[in-house]
Amino acid sequence: MRTRTHTAARTAFTLIEILIVVVILGILAAIVIPQFTNAADDANQSGVKSQLQTLRSQIELYRAQNAGVDPASLAAAGDWSTMITAGYLPGPPNNPMTSNNGVAGTASTAVGWVWSQAYWNAAGTYTTDNTRPYQLFAVDASGAVYDEYQ
Repeated sequence: MRTRTHTAARTAFTLIEILIVVVILGILAAIVIPQFTNAADDANQSGVKSQLQTLRSQIELYRAQNAGVDPASLAAAGDWSTMITAGYLPGPPNNPMTSNNGVAGTASTAVGWVWSQAYWNAAGTYTTDNTRPYQLFAVDASGAVYDEYQ
């Protein structure tokens, strides 16, 4: 008489195999997630640089067409109304780093842009001399003037 031998069919993963897969996924996540975070920061910085170039060129165009006079609302009211009303900007520019479109004479987290006679000198410091025309600077998320955008 023949006896049948049953071989057990493998139907599930062992606990060790599952743990190995979880560890591998954890390592991959630790490597990949910071890459996405850095990409978002880089995109915001690129956006601010591009926007700052556009704003500065529009302010220069305003000055050229208005006998060298700065847009009054930037310094006085801290807004973009002169530039918008005159057709130099379609609307208030939002700074992606701060999610704010305000303008002020000093940097803070409450504004997106700084309108000041300050400038970046050769030593890399933000200084003021009252002989220079006003300049537009970007503000970073901490409220400081962002030095890469000079």
